[in-house]
Amino acid sequence: MGVSHIQATTVVDAQAASTTYVAAADRPNTAFTIANSSFTAGTARLLTVTTTGTGDSGKTVTIVGTDANGDVLTEVITSTGSAATVTGASYFKTITSATCSTQYAANVSVGMAAQAVSQITKNRAVLKAFTTISNSAAHQVDFISGLTPENGSVLFRTKTSGVNNAADDVYIPDEGVLFEGGLVIKYRVDGSHMVTAFGHF
Repeated sequence: MGVSHIQATTVVDAQAASTTYVAAADRPNTAFTIANSSFTAGTARLLTVTTTGTGDSGKTVTIVGTDANGDVLTEVITSTGSAATVTGASYFKTITSATCSTQYAANVSVGMAAQAVSQITKNRAVLKAFTTISNSAAHQVDFISGLTPENGSVLFRTKTSGVNNAADDVYIPDEGVLFEGGLVIKYRVDGSHMVTAFGHF
């Protein structure tokens, strides 16, 4: 009889949120100069648009890139009437372009939030156990069946302890949790130093 070994996949993303990571503060007429088109850990991140002026309500930045699965993704982020950071709702793995609808009254930048997504596998998977290494804040970790958070469903969620460098080990009983459409993990880099998933991927 053959032996079916458990696989281990580790996600590490220590890259802190930054309001200027994708495009530095500027007042472009149309297209921003892209400073960084991907993230050091190869994850997908929520993007942000940060304004410094108070006269930019309703102006937009259209971002084009790819999602966690590598498919083309476009999102329009609308600025508010006050100097503020607005966070988008889509997770970008790469950024091709960022274009403003009209020139902003003051400097505007494009950055990344703390929320991140890592794709463990595109295939059917069975999760048997996982370990989270907490940061100094307690935050939610979602285990999603699908290729991206946008087209998947959360099968279960946990929360980090908030004790810096503490390991939380979870063993799933019986046959484990089945992820029919692939497995992605959604988390915050200020809540998790590392997540390791154990199962059949």
